[in-house]
Amino acid sequence: MNPARRPYLAGALLAFVGAFGFSAKAVWVRMAYLTAPIDPASLLTLRMLFSAPLYALVAWRLHCRPGNVPLPPRQWLQVGGVGVMGYYLASLFDFQGLQYITAATERLILFIYPTLVVLLGAVFFRKKITPVQVASLVLTYAGMAVAFSGGDAVARSAGAFWLGSGLVLLSALTYALYLIGSGRLIPQVGALKFTCWAMLFSAGATFLHSLAGNGFRLFHYPPKLYGLVALMAVFATFIPTFLVSEGIRRIGPDNAAVVASVGPVLTIALAWYSLGEAVTLAQLAGTVLVLAGVLLISLAGKSQSPA
Repeated sequence: MNPARRPYLAGALLAFVGAFGFSAKAVWVRMAYLTAPIDPASLLTLRMLFSAPLYALVAWRLHCRPGNVPLPPRQWLQVGGVGVMGYYLASLFDFQGLQYITAATERLILFIYPTLVVLLGAVFFRKKITPVQVASLVLTYAGMAVAFSGGDAVARSAGAFWLGSGLVLLSALTYALYLIGSGRLIPQVGALKFTCWAMLFSAGATFLHSLAGNGFRLFHYPPKLYGLVALMAVFATFIPTFLVSEGIRRIGPDNAAVVASVGPVLTIALAWYSLGEAVTLAQLAGTVLVLAGVLLISLAGKSQSPA
């Protein structure tokens, strides 16, 4: 092997393992709903309760580094607002949607976020949509139409299917807004510092939600549920965020996005293996079209890796 290729291959491997971790999140959420009667806000709060101390530890170590530059008040507000958008609202909509649809359908819808970034850029920043992006949008939404034609294995009714799909679409939209905001802040703040504080602000918003909603009553569930949440917090939240960040640093956001495009395929395989979710031909055909559309935008340098 050419020694010059090793850092690139290492970065690609980091991005792949990170994508695998993020793909497992939807499966663990579905398993949690099958384990105990827990509401989405409580499940999200437990996830943050397990992961927030880890982010706080990394944030503290970054703070103690020589040469650390404190953030001015305006940047604190910006990081907090963007973090709450991307990791509280997007996660809450996602967890709510997973009550009604399969993990595979969730990941397929969520993965259209790069096309939403393009559309939002055209609407709010008057960025011209290129022919390649038009082709990507057509492929992506044609793929969604094909996948949706096959229905959903766990949706109790057509209404439940469209409700779950709509909630996950809101998650993709809020995550796209987060990407636009983070793309402007990360170069100023730094990727690690931004990630840690965005997650911690999101955890704060989640805890307030739980306190207002159920008085923070979170410790009456069976032990198996807490095991699932701990796995989700560490292996599908904390570790993947840093693996993907390091992968992006080594191989660039465009190449990392291409590697991360295996996410929906991994989720379909994991959901089939772990949950017994059926895989339909319509779902597979739609996935291929969505991946083709997302890859077009990724190769054009318009996307980032998902969280």
